[in-house]
Amino acid sequence: MNINVFAITGNLTKDPKLTSFQGGSSVCELRVAVNTRRKNSETGEWEDKPNYFDVKVWNKRGVACSEHLEKGSGVAVQGRLDWREWEAKDGSGKRQKVELLASDVQFLGSPKDSAPTEAAEPAQAEAGEFAMAGAGAGDDDIPF
Repeated sequence: MNINVFAITGNLTKDPKLTSFQGGSSVCELRVAVNTRRKNSETGEWEDKPNYFDVKVWNKRGVACSEHLEKGSGVAVQGRLDWREWEAKDGSGKRQKVELLASDVQFLGSPKDSAPTEAAEPAQAEAGEFAMAGAGAGDDDIPF
């Protein structure tokens, strides 16, 4: 039996990006920074090492994320990993990427608009909300 699940907590490195498609579906792209603690071998001090993850949240849960989150917002995300491969547009070879497809997003802290508690409830995906993801990646600045 195979298991494909993840759970992370972190902060958004940029504002959410919502894209709507013909047919009514939509996807919200989040970039989440998650710190890992490690001991610096030279100084002996503990330090944070950031890791960055691209997360996709589909349909009405994605819309909720785009309306209530912003750069710096804390989130807890659960879902599954999706591996993609494509040919580079410049013909230089194949590219690969692992994305996180969210099934549950919890907003940590206060929503950006101080909306009612509805915004703090989990945004759980429904069956069939994971559709083909569009290509694209890029580096983002650190949120803090």
